[in-house]
Amino acid sequence: MDIIEKSINELRETLIRYRESDSSRARALPGYFYTQRNFLNYEIENLLGREWLCLGRVDEIPNPGDYFTTDLLDEPLLVVRGDDNQIRVLSNVCRHRAMLVAEGAGRRRTFVCPYHGWTYQLDGRLAGAPRMQSRVDFDPECGLPSFNSEIWQGFIFVNFDQTAAPLAPRLTGLDAVLEHYHPDGMHSIFVREEIWDTNWKCLVENFMEGYHLSIMHPQTLGDSTPTALCKKIDGGEGYTGYRANYPESAPARDAHHPDLTSDESRCSVLFSVFPCLVASQSPDILIYLSLQPEGVDKVRIRWGGATYRTGLTKPEIDAYIDKWNAINAEDKEKLSRVQRGLGSRFSTPGPLAPEDYEGTIWDFYRYLASKLTERTAV
Repeated sequence: MDIIEKSINELRETLIRYRESDSSRARALPGYFYTQRNFLNYEIENLLGREWLCLGRVDEIPNPGDYFTTDLLDEPLLVVRGDDNQIRVLSNVCRHRAMLVAEGAGRRRTFVCPYHGWTYQLDGRLAGAPRMQSRVDFDPECGLPSFNSEIWQGFIFVNFDQTAAPLAPRLTGLDAVLEHYHPDGMHSIFVREEIWDTNWKCLVENFMEGYHLSIMHPQTLGDSTPTALCKKIDGGEGYTGYRANYPESAPARDAHHPDLTSDESRCSVLFSVFPCLVASQSPDILIYLSLQPEGVDKVRIRWGGATYRTGLTKPEIDAYIDKWNAINAEDKEKLSRVQRGLGSRFSTPGPLAPEDYEGTIWDFYRYLASKLTERTAV
């Protein structure tokens, strides 16, 4: 039996009810918010294409000419540090006949399209177009489009809406929580990409709640961050988070910043910058996942780690990677099963756990409901 698809107006009405509800009656979102293609299209048009989305870390491109490429919402992007030391997010599509200008990552003095040799400066300006000078209507200013970008705590964000309000002012409360950890001073030690078979919102919710920690990660996390010690932080317009406190019996973490208080050195801060960045800030390492939706049941994850520690050996770096690969593998497998369950016509939304354990999910729902009901549906 096929599930009857909900219209966008019906979905909006449900979101309005969530927006006007309170946490004492918090329940999970119905499954069709995670399985309907028409809703993903609506999210792209009214949320993802208008909000600040994380692409990576500034120290991935530390020198002028350093760059990496990525795709976001089917847009090929070129992230590059210019001769003026500014980081820009450019379109990676040649202005001639749509060839991708660059691939992968590396360092360039200029970008030369491999199709017909059009050449672009590091800031996207057109530097040369062979044999086009005879065209009287040729525009020598037709460089690569540059998108709205911003740096926050060492993360690179892009927004396709050129009129969007700045990101940083909405994150001042989160800045205060992270102040002594100094994530902007950490350096990257690895970056990975993979595809998970789940809706992007499922991954945000999973990363941002401590309710599952003791049940789902007994081997990988053990007793280091038990569910019982999780404490939600106050959320804001563009973020939420919680502290995963360590038990008194847990050994102290190494190489943390000297500004950390005793309490701060004995917990990890898990936070989300809405809509698509989730991260775990521990005393010794920052782990982040940048989410790039690729379908109702697929999300590309660009994830990595950053630390204060210098001179790390390959085995030490591999130990960090192996630990988080194992944690992610547990989440990945469970979320693929959640995605299947969300497609059941008999699935009904259950109540969320108390504030410290799943209050972050309610913050996320309220954010979604606010952003996705601002504009009139068409």
